[in-house]
Amino acid sequence: MAMTKRNLVVKIAKETGLIQQEVAAIIQMTLDGIADEVAAGKTVELRNFGVFEVVVRKSRIARNPRRPENEVIIPDRAVVKFRMGKKLKKQIEQLNPGDVKYK
Repeated sequence: MAMTKRNLVVKIAKETGLIQQEVAAIIQMTLDGIADEVAAGKTVELRNFGVFEVVVRKSRIARNPRRPENEVIIPDRAVVKFRMGKKLKKQIEQLNPGDVKYK
């Protein structure tokens, strides 16, 4: 099961003894702050966790598999890239691949 924002709020509230509404507000402000900076084209670095950065994907030509003669040009676009920090990377490396679900 995926960790949701609500699950995170409940977990942090239990660990800290804070009211869930306060925790939810803090988490939302944090996420809004990250989103605002990334949307402005800036890089957000959270030490030991990771880096969110905006990169531009070059335009390319795509084809419909059912009608390969029809080409579609996909224009340049900005996307968000996430790079893991050292601590998170070490934790992920210790995962057993058999325990991870494929999508």
